[in-house]
Amino acid sequence: MQFRTIVDIDKPSFQIEPMEPMLFVGSCFADSIGRRFLEERFPATVNPYGVMYNPASVLHTVERWLSSNAAPEACTGQCRIAFLTLGTNHVYRLRETGEIVDNCQKRPQSLFQEEVLTAGECVDYLSQAITTLHEHCGDVKIMVTVSPIRYRKYGYHASQMSKATLLLAADEVSKRYDYVSYFPAYEIVLDELRDYRFYQPDMIHPSQQAVEYIWERLVEAFFSDRAKKFLAEWQPVKQALAHRPFNPDSAEYQAFLAQARQRERELMERYSSR
Repeated sequence: MQFRTIVDIDKPSFQIEPMEPMLFVGSCFADSIGRRFLEERFPATVNPYGVMYNPASVLHTVERWLSSNAAPEACTGQCRIAFLTLGTNHVYRLRETGEIVDNCQKRPQSLFQEEVLTAGECVDYLSQAITTLHEHCGDVKIMVTVSPIRYRKYGYHASQMSKATLLLAADEVSKRYDYVSYFPAYEIVLDELRDYRFYQPDMIHPSQQAVEYIWERLVEAFFSDRAKKFLAEWQPVKQALAHRPFNPDSAEYQAFLAQARQRERELMERYSSR
C-alpha cells in the first residue's frame, strides 16, 4: 500500500562529478543546497552578491560575476554546473531610473514600483542568463529549480500564481536548451513531503530534514557513480573532522586530527583528477 506520491525526476542530460566547480544563484533555497555542496567539498560559489529572488536579478548576478575577477578560471576549463533557483516573479523598479534593483537596501518603499513579470518576461531573463553562461563557459550544464518557499506577504493565492509563472518559465528554458535540466524541488516539498513537520517553525521555510531529503533525491538523480562513491568515502572523514573532543589540546586528539586531515588530502587528490 502506497501512502504518498513520489515525484518522478527526468533523466538528466549530464551527471555531476566529484568536486566539480559549481555556481549557485537565486533564492535562499539556493543558499541551503549550495552550502550542502560546500560541505561535501565541491568548490562552489554561492550567491556571490547576496540572495536573488527573481529571474532579472539572477541575470544581473550572472553578468556581474562573469565580468569580475571572482569567476574562476575553471569556468573555461572543466565542465562546470550552475544552479539557478527562482523564488518569485515580483520585481522592484527604481522610479527615478526605471531599472530593476536587486536589493532595495532598506530605502523608502516610495522610491520603488513593484511589478509582476509575465512568464514570457521570465523566460527572456532566464534565457539571457543561460546563454551568457554558455558563451563564457562553453560546456556549462545548468540546473533550473523553483524554490518551495512560499511568500506569505503576497497572500497564498498570489504566491501560487507567482510559482506557477516561474514553473512555466523553467519548463520552457529546459526544453529550449539541451544543456539545461529542471530539478523538481518545489514538487518534492509540496507533493512528496506535504506535511508541516517538514517545515521550520515559521511554517514557510523547509526544515533541515526536508533539505536533506531534497539533497538525497538530487544525488540519486544527478550524481555519477564516481561522485556517489566519493560521497560514501568522504562521509567518515567528514565526521572525523567534525568531532569535538573534551580536550582538543591532547596528544591523542591531535594525532587523530592529523590522521583525518591526511585521509582528506588523499581523498581529494584521488578524486580531483578525472
